[in-house]
Amino acid sequence: MVDPGAFAGQIFVIVLLVVIAIFVVVVLFRSIRIIPQAYSGVVERLGRYQRTLSPGLNILVPFIDRLRPLVDMREQVVSFPPQPVITEDNLVVSIDTVVYFQVTDARAATYEIANYLSAVEQLTTTTLRNVVGGLNLEEALTSRDEINGQLRVVLDEATGKWGLRVSRVELKAIDPPHSIQDSMEKQMRAERDRRAAILTAEGSKQSQILEAEGRRQAAILGAEGDKQAAILRAEGEAAAIQNVFDAIHAGRPDDKLLAYQYLQTLPKISEGSSNKLWIIPSEFTEAMKGLGSAFAADAGAAATATQAGAGTASTGTAGTGTAGTGTGAQAAGVTARDAGTTRPVADSTDASSGV
Repeated sequence: MVDPGAFAGQIFVIVLLVVIAIFVVVVLFRSIRIIPQAYSGVVERLGRYQRTLSPGLNILVPFIDRLRPLVDMREQVVSFPPQPVITEDNLVVSIDTVVYFQVTDARAATYEIANYLSAVEQLTTTTLRNVVGGLNLEEALTSRDEINGQLRVVLDEATGKWGLRVSRVELKAIDPPHSIQDSMEKQMRAERDRRAAILTAEGSKQSQILEAEGRRQAAILGAEGDKQAAILRAEGEAAAIQNVFDAIHAGRPDDKLLAYQYLQTLPKISEGSSNKLWIIPSEFTEAMKGLGSAFAADAGAAATATQAGAGTASTGTAGTGTAGTGTGAQAAGVTARDAGTTRPVADSTDASSGV
């Protein structure tokens, strides 16, 4: 039979060993702490701050040291709900903000402020109301960068003692009342219409100016071309006249040739089917007189030569001289008729009377 005392001793030993094993496990569990990367842990020894644990394996004194909740050391982004803000012109606008901050000191974030997230939200709201309260609606809508800068400076200074660093503050949305939005939309539409009308007028003005400038340049160039053409034509005609003049003077024409050329040029006046009336120049009679006198002189010379020849060949009777004279007059008449004038009769009469 088993001795009851020995059995009780064995059970006691087993229980004691189990208790010791559990105690060892608990001690080890409370002594070893593994801190993840980008986190920090605050250790309190007997209720007082002892040290800050860095990422990695850390050993604590069991039942004496206590590890507080880990603090996230990464940069955090917190979006706060819309906050009503009154502007300088007494308009209530709703503004959404986004704050970027990072915990730089785990001890200060743990002991200097009870809840740093709530503190940052409240501080952002009050600072935003102070900044936007000094601006009217137009300035608030167009000065986002300035508002963001002022908020960041104020929050960074206030949260520095909490172990926080505010890197950036952004206004996510600024929503004015619906009535103000309608008025602003109407104003913007009117402004756009005005700008469109101005641009259209400016475009039309520039187009008309360019068209007028183009017509002016075209007229100037056309006038210049006509001027140069007229000058060149005049120079050409002058050169032609000068050449003809030089040729005439070089040839030394007599009055007979000039009168004959005048008579040849005169019929060209009546050329053309549309000519119904033409005027004979006053110089026509002078030319006819000169030409007639030339033919008369030629006829007289011929008659004299004939008379001289007849007197030498015959006995010099009057009949023979008369015949010679008549022959000269007829020759003069024929020559005058070939010229297309009415002078032959007068010339023959003059010749006969001369005999």
